[in-house]
Amino acid sequence: MSKKKFAYGTVLLLTLIYIFSFIDRQIVAVLGTQIRDSLMLSNFQIGLLYGPAFSFIYAISGIPMGRLADRTSRKWMIAIGLFTWSLMTVLSGFAASFTFLIVARLFVGLSQSMLSPAVYSLMADAFSPQKRATIFSVYASGIFIGVGLSFLIGGSVSLNYDWQTAMITVGLPGIVLVPVVLWYLKEPERVLKNKIIEENLINEIRLILNKPSVRWHLIGFSALACTGYTLLAFIGTLFNDVYGRPDLISLYGFFMFGVACTVIISGRLADLLAKVDPSRRFWMGMVAAIGGIPFYLFGLFTSNANLGFISMGIGVLISSSYNGVAAALLQYFVHSHQRALAGGLYLFVISIAGFGLGPPLTGWMSDELFTGDYAISKSIITVILICSSIAVYSFRKAMKYYSADAVPSGKDGLVSA
Repeated sequence: MSKKKFAYGTVLLLTLIYIFSFIDRQIVAVLGTQIRDSLMLSNFQIGLLYGPAFSFIYAISGIPMGRLADRTSRKWMIAIGLFTWSLMTVLSGFAASFTFLIVARLFVGLSQSMLSPAVYSLMADAFSPQKRATIFSVYASGIFIGVGLSFLIGGSVSLNYDWQTAMITVGLPGIVLVPVVLWYLKEPERVLKNKIIEENLINEIRLILNKPSVRWHLIGFSALACTGYTLLAFIGTLFNDVYGRPDLISLYGFFMFGVACTVIISGRLADLLAKVDPSRRFWMGMVAAIGGIPFYLFGLFTSNANLGFISMGIGVLISSSYNGVAAALLQYFVHSHQRALAGGLYLFVISIAGFGLGPPLTGWMSDELFTGDYAISKSIITVILICSSIAVYSFRKAMKYYSADAVPSGKDGLVSA
């Protein structure tokens, strides 16, 4: 097998792993009602299971896991993480209590925090800077394929059998894939920091955040993540309370497959724009921030459920297209020995902003600030408009400092494809 074919095979394998991670991550939301009724839980407990039990440990662990990936074998970190979260998902199918599910969910969050920092570092070392946005976007497409499959597979199995069988069904493929990961993945050559001089973690983070482009990058893409998680959290409420069509919730999963395509397209366009000016990769973040707004304005307030469904779907195709570009862009501002740590820092910030700010704020506004049939619509559009404004402003600022902050090509580690 040629070196180039092997490199692209690596990307496809890593994307498949990412798909599995999001199937297992999202499955609780898909099975939430059945789990609640089976174990006699409250909606609040299901909310804890889906959100904080996963997101807090995932966000907090991302930074130390990134540090570890910069110092050790990324291949083994990916394999151990895949095995652990897959096993915990399978074991969740045998849970008989809320406590067991919470503990399993904590381990899912911890082990999944091992994945993307290691992958970001590995792919940045394996591919040339000119291809990063495209390659990272292929990987990021796994988010939406995984979410879509979680709805389709998890929903179908639970409907025909039960939620326990669904948990086991989505968890087993990851365990089977572990030997393939250990056999196929190879470590690209890189310059390890501990062979030169050891910096403590706080100093490394400070060095990364000292660059204005990095700070504005994190603010801007955190704002877009806030929009994304808010829509994912309340799209079911919108279809049920505003449209009166809960049957549309499962069908919305098909738009996730479409987002997987727009993510890749966005990455490719970013790399083409960079041939003129590398800072123009941020333009794709602006497109994501602004492009979906007209469709959301119509979809959130229309009385026609079918038109609203289509409009909301088109909106998410545009507004979620930034995911690969965001992860790739950060790699241009760090050296090889900082790549995984930068990835962990990115995941920490967007997880806190996404899970921690958007959904709670939207829920509070729909309960306390807005009234009427369109209370949830008003809450969602408020978050979207605020976050979009923050994102556009941040990306314009990041572009201003890009040239000064970017690591010169050839000085950020070795690349092979």
